[in-house]
This record gives sequence, structure tokens and C-alpha cells, in this order.
Amino acid sequence: MFFLQMAGFPGTGKSTLAKQIGLLTNAIVLDHDVVKTAILEDRDEHMDSNKAGKMAYKVEWALTDYHLSQGKSVVLDSPCFYTEGLVRGMQLAKKYSVKYKYIECYLDDFHEVNRRLQNRDRLLSQIEKVESKDYFQKALVNSKKPENGMFLVIDTSSPLISYIQKAITYLKE
Repeated sequence: MFFLQMAGFPGTGKSTLAKQIGLLTNAIVLDHDVVKTAILEDRDEHMDSNKAGKMAYKVEWALTDYHLSQGKSVVLDSPCFYTEGLVRGMQLAKKYSVKYKYIECYLDDFHEVNRRLQNRDRLLSQIEKVESKDYFQKALVNSKKPENGMFLVIDTSSPLISYIQKAITYLKE
């Protein structure tokens, strides 16, 4: 059993990889964009995207806790921009004595990321494009990772078939 936190800038292939991992391992996949979109669709005029995001994370952590308590492996498909998320994920893995895993999808190609963002079926919570190359580069550099070095960074510039086995092998370690 494992708890996997996905990470990476929007458009780098997190959801594609998370779904495939879920299929191959029978893990529960919790998609941050699906939860946040559901909240945004039913919001009142006082709720902004940041508040919806915070609410979505609360729901996702509760569901992660529940599914781990039921003996299910869980994949949390989220950008993982905040250190608090790493701490929470490691705490839950420890609470249920499951392997904690972390995979960052990495794609240092501003134009390719924008192409992917603009050509996908976009949910309400998802960005359509990255306006600033500077912002994009800062986000790549400031990615949050576990301090213990126990993580996998996958270059997602190639097709999924070229790296899915690497991800599955990492989960089995």
C-alpha cells in the first residue's frame, strides 16, 4: 500500500500519469481540479478561486485519510505548491504505515506547456495558459519536494509509455 503525492506545474502531465498509475495499481486517484471545479460550480459571489482551492484540499485530505484507513492506496493529483501539503502527506502515510511516495512531473518547455494547456478539455479550475515565462521559470525552480530526497522527478516531454514503468517501479521500492 502507498500514498503518492503528484506534483508539477499545470500542463506537465500529472493527471495523465496519475490516472495511469491508478489503473495499473488499483489505487484511488483524487484529482484536485475535479474537487475544486465542483466547489467553484456551486459557489456564491463571496468565494474566490483561492478559497475554493483551500476547501478542495480539505476535502482531499479527508478523503485521503478515509481511503488509507480502508486499506486502499491513494494518489493525490495536485500541483503540491505548498510545504504544508508535503507534511500532511507524510503524516498520513506514517499514520497508516504505508509507503510515502512523491513524483514530480517536470517539463521545462514554456511553449509545450502552453500548447498542452490550450489543447486539453479544461475544467473550470484549470488555467488556460501561462502568461509569463518568468512566472513559469520561478514556479519550476520553487517546486516543493520532500527534504529526505525520497522522490522521483519525471521528464514528461516524452510520451507516457516511455516513463510509466519507471513510475511503477518507484512505487514498488
